[in-house]
Amino acid sequence: MFQQKFPSRPIWLDESDGKIRIIDQRRLPGELVISELNTVDDVISAIKKMMVRGAPLIGVTGAYGVYLAFGENQAAADYKAAAGRASLIKAARPTAVNLAWAVDRTLEKAGQAPPEKRAEAARLEASAIAGLEAENSRNIGRYGLPLIESIAEKKPGKPVNILTHCNAGWLACIEEGTATAPIYAAHRHGIPVHVWVDETRPLNQGARLTAWELGAAGVAHTVITDNAGGHLMQKGLVDIVIVGTDRTTYTGDVANKIGTYLKALAARDNNIAFYVALPSSTFDWHLGDGVSEIPIEERDPDEVRYMPGFEKTRENLLMPEGSAAANYAFDVTPARLVTGFITERGICRAEEEAIRQLFSKSGLNRKSPENS
Repeated sequence: MFQQKFPSRPIWLDESDGKIRIIDQRRLPGELVISELNTVDDVISAIKKMMVRGAPLIGVTGAYGVYLAFGENQAAADYKAAAGRASLIKAARPTAVNLAWAVDRTLEKAGQAPPEKRAEAARLEASAIAGLEAENSRNIGRYGLPLIESIAEKKPGKPVNILTHCNAGWLACIEEGTATAPIYAAHRHGIPVHVWVDETRPLNQGARLTAWELGAAGVAHTVITDNAGGHLMQKGLVDIVIVGTDRTTYTGDVANKIGTYLKALAARDNNIAFYVALPSSTFDWHLGDGVSEIPIEERDPDEVRYMPGFEKTRENLLMPEGSAAANYAFDVTPARLVTGFITERGICRAEEEAIRQLFSKSGLNRKSPENS
């Protein structure tokens, strides 16, 4: 899909030297910088500083962090020490549920192995999770494709206009993405698509990352200001909204990049379908009321105060030095505003009963209150 000079994944274990490498997403699109993760502290720093970001990718990075945690203890038998380090990884970013899910899964797998094989067990599990998330994204694209095909049939010869928010592409999800997976699938099937890309202040993941991805894939797109979406919907220039999510409750409430809630409100007011694409690893089977229970990360206000210059090393101050700034990273869209979920198992309504039915045979929902 992308030029050969780009890595095919945003994180990988280099078989030639055993090093874990990542694309430093802070530096895109100006330059492609590859960084190594050699210690647990490297992993925590990469997650906190958003060198890696996106719920599935954060989870995979955390899983590799567990592998490094066992490697830090030469005896490899000190499960308690590794578990302590794993708890620090889970605390690196509080909103995305994939992080805790992947760390716990990797830690559990390693704990089942003999002491001398725990590091290797953790490495294998982290790689398995990366493969699983890649496959999840491919299936999300497969199930989401008919939604775009249906719209295309109603407007032959014209592009399907899709609005997305933030970056839920392969940079965030190992391969294909979540919100972008149906878009890439449609593009490969020859369906004309055009994507409205929210800039996504304050870190501009849409303008920097989604636009970079789509451009590399040859998908038509236009970058817009965060608040332009409602206007476009009123003018009939949006056919469907597809976004990703960092944590979704078993009742259907959706936490995603700040500004998603406003897009959902505008979509509802203009009778436009609003879909959320996510793998099962992003469902939180413990929480029912997302608005009150999902922890919302508050990041450094300087991310709001300053605009990084990606062509230069300096940053530009955007406001008076004495002005206060707040930096809420996420908001919660209530289930009532969501048309449906596109998952690796299919599409379902944003309702507890429908979600449970879709995942009832997987065992994934066993931790929700009803099943605990």
